[in-house]
Amino acid sequence: MPQSLSQVWLHLVFSTKDRIALLQNIDFRNEMFQMLGHHVGEAGCYPKLVGGWIDHVHIVCGLSRTVAIAKLIEHLKTETSRWAKKTRGGSRLFTWQAGYGAFSVSQSNLDRVLVYVEQQEEHHRKRTFQDEFRVLCRKHHLEIDERYVWD
Repeated sequence: MPQSLSQVWLHLVFSTKDRIALLQNIDFRNEMFQMLGHHVGEAGCYPKLVGGWIDHVHIVCGLSRTVAIAKLIEHLKTETSRWAKKTRGGSRLFTWQAGYGAFSVSQSNLDRVLVYVEQQEEHHRKRTFQDEFRVLCRKHHLEIDERYVWD
């Protein structure tokens, strides 16, 4: 087949370093979500939705067939950390955690994941980021080592 086609949806999740509430300011948080979406597109991928809470983000995006997940996340973290250190409402100490979660999303489940990301504020009235991440990993049959997953 001379044409290469793919449609791979991802749900990316990562937190600020040590889960510090660096996204507490709602205006800054919304700008960060916009910047993350912008940089997903800049990397050649397809931003669908960015959301999160005061200490972490969720990104739902289509992965380009020519971009590696690790390279996409490296680009997102580098560019948005640089931006956050200089912008109003940000902090010169802004840093993302070293790790991340990348979960595949089937086309048939995409709408449910989008609703989940849209409802982050509600989720975090009852659940911490760590508890949320543990549940996501269990749902995707990923074992995590608690000694290394949090930074």
